[in-house]
Amino acid sequence: MAKINFGGTIENVVTREEFPLSKAQEVLKDEVICVIGYGVQGPAQSLNMKDNGFKVIIGQSPDFKEDWDRAINDGWIPGETLFPIEEAAKKATIIQYLVSDAAQRTVWPVLKACLNEGDALYFSHGFSITYSEQTSVIPPENVDVILVAPKGSGTSVRRNFLAGTGINSSYAIYQDYTGRAEERTLAVGIAIGSGYLFPTTFKNEVYSDLTGERGVLMGAIAGIMEAQYEVLRKNGHSPSEAFNETVEELTQSLIRLVDENGMDWMYANCSATAQRGALDWRHKFREAVLPVFNDLYNSVKTGEETRIVLERTGSRNYKNELQAELKEMRESELWQTGEQVRKLRPQK
Repeated sequence: MAKINFGGTIENVVTREEFPLSKAQEVLKDEVICVIGYGVQGPAQSLNMKDNGFKVIIGQSPDFKEDWDRAINDGWIPGETLFPIEEAAKKATIIQYLVSDAAQRTVWPVLKACLNEGDALYFSHGFSITYSEQTSVIPPENVDVILVAPKGSGTSVRRNFLAGTGINSSYAIYQDYTGRAEERTLAVGIAIGSGYLFPTTFKNEVYSDLTGERGVLMGAIAGIMEAQYEVLRKNGHSPSEAFNETVEELTQSLIRLVDENGMDWMYANCSATAQRGALDWRHKFREAVLPVFNDLYNSVKTGEETRIVLERTGSRNYKNELQAELKEMRESELWQTGEQVRKLRPQK
């Protein structure tokens, strides 16, 4: 492992140079990897592994016709590389459990019966294991239980792989029955196209992931955008001006500068007026939201967020409720303006 200094803290990470694709292929040469679920992460991880030369099959319920047909359209062949969940799981030695968190609780009794001694049960989220009291996902003692969690959506995992870069991933070992759990984990992490891999635990992965999704990555940024847009509109600014100052400049310019060289570099490459104001107001925003983040983390840690997820997503009417919430967001003036602004971007 490479020792990297992250802001004064030394961490061990695994790079592609240390664990090249050829090594991953050697480690997994006798393994059959089954991806259970062809929804969000399943397509990206399975296609990346397939393109990298690994033995991969898909386990997907034909009852979910949209996902089944998507798998077929992506080149998976029913009866050869695409099977119903139970049949696929019985054929594999590494089972990637990539159905949704709520579905994992439902499918688990079927999947558990398919596990053989020495198999590896793989997750990309620590949710079901960490909150096993609520999910009832308790693996048998005679299998490896491992995790590789890409730090990006399935779309990004596939897109970055095709671009030759990759998404950084965390990895964890919950149970090492075979004595090979770590090398299996790292090999699969490389197989799915990770940029580099850093160690975590199932618990830390889910705590950070749920906090991040509800916070900066999705919930907080959407809420902040809505608040700023509303203030600008109430003060007489046009929809186009309010959207450009709230969303477009962030996504099309500034965040790319942060990506390239960091926040300080972005500040250094903005006007003196922007620098001064941002440096001053950053502290006010941090102090304002810090109590909210503390509440959020506590809700994650206590399992309250898990209770809400399982309760809401498990209801029969959830799909309709979700579509109504997304429709409300989509049809708001903020995002209707965004739709028009995107159409006005210069075409490549």
